Amino acid sequence: MTGARPEQAYLSADTDLSKTADTKAVIEGMVDGLNDHRIGDIGEFFAQSFRWMGNQGCGTKTGLQEFQDNWQKPFQAAFGDKVCVDEARLFMGEWAAAFGRQEAVHRGEFMGIAPTGKRVEIRYMDFWKVIDGKIVDNWVMVDFPHVMAQLGVDVFDGQGWERYDRGDDTAPAPPPAPQPATDAQEN
Repeated sequence: MTGARPEQAYLSADTDLSKTADTKAVIEGMVDGLNDHRIGDIGEFFAQSFRWMGNQGCGTKTGLQEFQDNWQKPFQAAFGDKVCVDEARLFMGEWAAAFGRQEAVHRGEFMGIAPTGKRVEIRYMDFWKVIDGKIVDNWVMVDFPHVMAQLGVDVFDGQGWERYDRGDDTAPAPPPAPQPATDAQEN
C-alpha cells in the first residue's frame, strides 16, 4: 500500500440511522421553503447558530441572520424567477446530501456583472447535518464559474481544463513514479 491513509468520514461515523426519516422531512421542507422564496421565516428549518460553509465566492455564514443577510438576500436580488431542483438526494441518519441546479433569471448585479436578463443554470451540491429537527451545518459548493460563463465572463481566462476536453491543448501528465529497486539492481 502506498500513499497517505488519513481517517475518513469521521464526521458521520456515529450517525443515528433511526433519525433518517426526520432528517428527510427537514430537508424536504427547507427546499420547499427556498422555492417559496422564504427569508424571514426560514429559521423554521435552521438552528440560530447554524454554519453555512461555501466555496470561494460564496463565503462562510455563521448564524441564521448572517445566512439571510449575506446569502439569501443578495442571491435573490441577483436572480429572480428562481426554482431549486434537487436532481438527487441521499439521507443517512442526521446527514443529508443533494446535488442539482437552480434555474433563474439574472435580474441584479452578480459578481460585478450587471443584470443581463439571461436565464441561467446554477449548479450546486449541499451536505447538511440535522440535529433536533434543525439544520446545524451546511457544506455547500455552488458553481459560480459556470454561472459567470453563462453571463459571458470566463473566470479562468481560457485556462480552464475544458481546453483539454475540447482538444485545444494537451493535458500535462505527472512524471513517472520511481520504480522500487529489485534484488538484481541492488547487487
